[in-house]
Amino acid sequence: MTSPLALLGGEPVVTAAGPHFSWPPIDDATRARVTTQLESAVSIPSRSGIVADLEDGLQEYFGVRHAITTSSGTAALHAMYAAARVDAGDEVIVPAWTFHATASPLFHLRAVPVLCETSPDGNIDPACAEELITPRTRALMATHLWGRPADTHALAAVAGAHGVSLLEDGSHAHGASVHGRKIGTFGLASAFSLNGPKPLSGGEGGFVLTDDDDTYYRVLTFAHYNKRCRSEIPKSHPLARYAVTGSGLKLRIHPLAAALAFDQLHRLDGYLAGRAEIARFLADHLAGVPGLEVMPVPEGVIASWYGLTLTYHPERLGGLSIERFHQALAAEGAVEFDRPGSTRPLHELPLYQHPGSLFPGHPRHHRQYRAGSFPVAEHAHRHTIKLPVWHREQDLALAEQYVRAAAKVSDHHQELL
Repeated sequence: MTSPLALLGGEPVVTAAGPHFSWPPIDDATRARVTTQLESAVSIPSRSGIVADLEDGLQEYFGVRHAITTSSGTAALHAMYAAARVDAGDEVIVPAWTFHATASPLFHLRAVPVLCETSPDGNIDPACAEELITPRTRALMATHLWGRPADTHALAAVAGAHGVSLLEDGSHAHGASVHGRKIGTFGLASAFSLNGPKPLSGGEGGFVLTDDDDTYYRVLTFAHYNKRCRSEIPKSHPLARYAVTGSGLKLRIHPLAAALAFDQLHRLDGYLAGRAEIARFLADHLAGVPGLEVMPVPEGVIASWYGLTLTYHPERLGGLSIERFHQALAAEGAVEFDRPGSTRPLHELPLYQHPGSLFPGHPRHHRQYRAGSFPVAEHAHRHTIKLPVWHREQDLALAEQYVRAAAKVSDHHQELL
């Protein structure tokens, strides 16, 4: 029997030439802005020029008092933890399923990441988080995985009830919101990435948001020094005497990255509106494909659609493995269908099993994790297929081909068993 499946000799559904997705969108105006910056300044040690423009723009966009740019999202997270007074031996509750940088800076502070079960969407479960709070807990970290907001109101209530800081990793969720309030504004501080594929991209870079003056000064002292600290930290503040050196680190953003991010910031809402339209199309049509489930977005929640995630149900396709299903999708030319790799349950990573090899004497306390410790997160990770979400109206034709590829593989799953 000859199969129409491309994996078995048939013709692929997706015929468009690749790459099928690239980010950020760059046009002549973007090139002109970055070129102008190249001719203006390629090193900015103070809060001036394009760095000030970007930080002012972020403050206005998110409606916060302070935005501090950094060299990466990881650097932003590191600075935020330090500014939130996370010290050696303190515990910070983090989702068990996330990108490792959400939690790995804690090891450098000799603090203890306490992994917490997630909901099926990958975001931290507020009820489980509350059960993990101890006298050593300093903060509760919320990520917004794939740009889908976590239950921010419940998390804020838990943090408030126990007197711990709520922090946010919004690296997937620029512009996402809950009942009109933007992600990144629900806690003491938030950290964002400006890495290549993020909804708001500078190629590289990151930033911290906060309304709290003391936290702002502490981020500056940790991630910057000299000119920024001397000009922005009041002389009456206890940290002012450290202004020349800061903590000894220089984590400032490159001006060319700031120029690219500033250009993209003015386009962000338009991108998000376009993504929302295509995400709606994909969700409506992929929900009808046997074997795939699209998780609904709660009312009042607006996602950034960094990625659209699908839950794969092998039992609905005769037990066909997700690996085989994904292989068949790629053969159909739908190469942007992907499975989470580095964003995985953290307890599977050596750093979270044996941190002492890199951080001798790290105070792990009683926390030990093994396979099966987080059944919801582990199941969700093993059964997730994700897809980037396009933003242009002309991308709908490509999205439609991807839907047909998924339907074709599902319809002919018996031939893959």
